[in-house]
Amino acid sequence: MALTIKKIETFPIAVPLKSPFKTALRTVTTASSLIVRLTDSDGFVGLGEAAPTAPITGDTSASIQYAVEKVIAPKLIGSSLNQPERVKRAIDNALVGNHSPKAAVNIAVNDLLAKHYGVSLLELLGGYRQTISTDYTVSVGSADEMVRHARQLVADGFSTLKVKVGSQSPFEDLKQVRAIRKAVGLDVKIRLDANQGWRKKQAAKMINQMAAEDLAIELVEQPVPADDFEGLAYVTANTDTPIMADESIFSVKDALRLLKMDGCDIINLKLMKAGGIDNALKINAIAEAFGVPCMVGSMIESQVSVTAAAEMAAAKGNIQYYDLDAAMMFKTQPTTGGITHDGSAIKIPAKAGLGIEFQTK
Repeated sequence: MALTIKKIETFPIAVPLKSPFKTALRTVTTASSLIVRLTDSDGFVGLGEAAPTAPITGDTSASIQYAVEKVIAPKLIGSSLNQPERVKRAIDNALVGNHSPKAAVNIAVNDLLAKHYGVSLLELLGGYRQTISTDYTVSVGSADEMVRHARQLVADGFSTLKVKVGSQSPFEDLKQVRAIRKAVGLDVKIRLDANQGWRKKQAAKMINQMAAEDLAIELVEQPVPADDFEGLAYVTANTDTPIMADESIFSVKDALRLLKMDGCDIINLKLMKAGGIDNALKINAIAEAFGVPCMVGSMIESQVSVTAAAEMAAAKGNIQYYDLDAAMMFKTQPTTGGITHDGSAIKIPAKAGLGIEFQTK
């Protein structure tokens, strides 16, 4: 008997963050997201999530909900889950762009498939490792604020900090990084994320200055604007510090173009950019073929999609860096289950699928 998608439902959520999340691109105080629930003809339920990040993906809360309910869902209702490749292609081909709503439905389909196989999503995707260790983000702020936050995170058990830069002058960025390094010592890893805030020569000069001062920066993420592939390649060629591409890469084509240019040393995979798990894994495979490792990160997302990202990250050997602190920033979670953490250590649930339950009021 054919197993089919019977129902697709959406549930908007809005959860306050513990403290404002500030980057060079935006400030977030309340996390808005859309939970997507797929029910199949056997009564199994799969969950997914889409987070609106207009400055990066172009997706808003309204556009995500419309895309899922009015465009993607009508193409999937009645589709056979015995042909998952057809289902996933239907999601990708439903409309141009709109990566976040595609991601939500793709995650839910993979959750359903794993539940039918009776395995975790981690096992379904490869099962490379059982635990991973995440960094935690130090938001943009004054030097004193960032130092206090960094010290607290180290006290809370985080050994890798991701420091947001690029919203002020390069000189101010340098002063803040110096202050944080002095405060936490050399045993703590520091990553920088400029969120497109610098220009190529400015970025190369700044990164090399930090190296000359022995600030021990582990990597620098997206130092230049997303569409400046040549600039990203310039920074990569003119610095010894590893350079990571994030907003520049949404697709396999983006990855292939940049990798052919030797345009980065690491790629940041995000489900909301790639349009879901399957497309993110295609980018990872291309990167691995070029000898380039990947990170898995997220937008400001809840336990649903962060758990999916964590299980995907743990499943593959080429994914070697993890930036999955987003759900930890929420005051409460809209779901139960999923990944757990002890300081920076993330443990993957052993339950089938994502191991997450979602109860509507």
